[in-house]
Amino acid sequence: MNIYFFIIIFSLTAACLLGLISRKLNRSALSPELPEEFKGTFDADKYRKSQDYTKAGIGFENISSTFMTLVTLLFMICGGFNILDIWATNFGYNEIITGLIFFAGLAILSDLISLPFSLYQTFVIEEKFGFNKTNLKTFFMDKIKGYLLGGIIGGILLSGILLFFSLAGQFAWAWCWLFIVVVTLAIQYIAPTWILPLFNKFTPLEEGELKDKIGQFAKNNGFEISGIFMIDGSKRSTKANAYFTGFGKKKRIALFDTLIKELSTDEIVAVLAHEIGHSKLGHIRKMILMSIINTGIVFLLMSFFLGNKDLFAAFGMQNISIHAGLIFFALLYTPVSVVLSVFSNAKSRKHEFEADNFAAETTKAPFALIGALKKLSASNLSNLTPHPFYVWLEYSHPPVLKRIENLKSHNA
Repeated sequence: MNIYFFIIIFSLTAACLLGLISRKLNRSALSPELPEEFKGTFDADKYRKSQDYTKAGIGFENISSTFMTLVTLLFMICGGFNILDIWATNFGYNEIITGLIFFAGLAILSDLISLPFSLYQTFVIEEKFGFNKTNLKTFFMDKIKGYLLGGIIGGILLSGILLFFSLAGQFAWAWCWLFIVVVTLAIQYIAPTWILPLFNKFTPLEEGELKDKIGQFAKNNGFEISGIFMIDGSKRSTKANAYFTGFGKKKRIALFDTLIKELSTDEIVAVLAHEIGHSKLGHIRKMILMSIINTGIVFLLMSFFLGNKDLFAAFGMQNISIHAGLIFFALLYTPVSVVLSVFSNAKSRKHEFEADNFAAETTKAPFALIGALKKLSASNLSNLTPHPFYVWLEYSHPPVLKRIENLKSHNA
């Protein structure tokens, strides 16, 4: 048996089974008793509803992930990649255009297969639990915008990668690395002004106590922002959130209208203090640096496999091409990707604790953030008792009870 065929089949299957096991453990960790900390925030009905929501999400993820894994395996075993490659090649264009056609076909095919799951999640599960506020028009308009945006940005990125691997010789991986880093940073810089407004309306926060307190906090902590905005998150969901985006002089604070509705002024300031903490503590720079290093390693490793005949034989390919090699390497990289995500999540959870600490220390009001976490957990029907293994494997944020316990230590 082709060794690459075995590794990829085993990796995809193992990743799927690992997900099934972790979700089974997570379901088993659901406790019928409301944690003492949340009495007064959750009533019996809401707590039962949050557990039903978790169970629904687990069942949906089990079915969708298993189905998509089976489809990928069947597509591979039945020569789907070869058929798609022949189709793209028959247009008679050069390597770069052929590669873009290949990727466009694969992306559209994947999205069409996953479309029923997206519709079910949005209009059945999220609708049932009172979260969904979108309609079919908005849903499909988002799809179209995503296609256009993905086509432009993805086309630029893929064209550069295909061009460098075609012409730059043994150092093509380094040129690809540099190109991706430059384009990615440029996108982050323009995203607040040109990309994010395509999906949400950004309205400058009106004058008043909230804007004054946010501005004063940012000023006191040396955090320069270009604006504070409210976005129409309620257009799609009742879930609340807040974030800041961009860097340099393009940093924006964005508050979901649902967040402003649910939290007090001090609680909102505490949430934003947490987000600002990520920047002040260097978390964003560290994560960007880690991503840049990881990207370089991926391109270096990729350069050893793009022309590997045995790897292409594992997929039953008639021709060896750069564009197909990119996909095959991504599949081969699956086990490494899973391991790296575990380490990345662990680092992220550590950063979340540190950002909570920053918020508690700078606002001098740890209970404001605790109150916000409790309200957001209730409104989002969060799972209050996730299984430790599931947290280890999937969570980029610590469980809310752990965060509250940590914040209370600042008032001890």
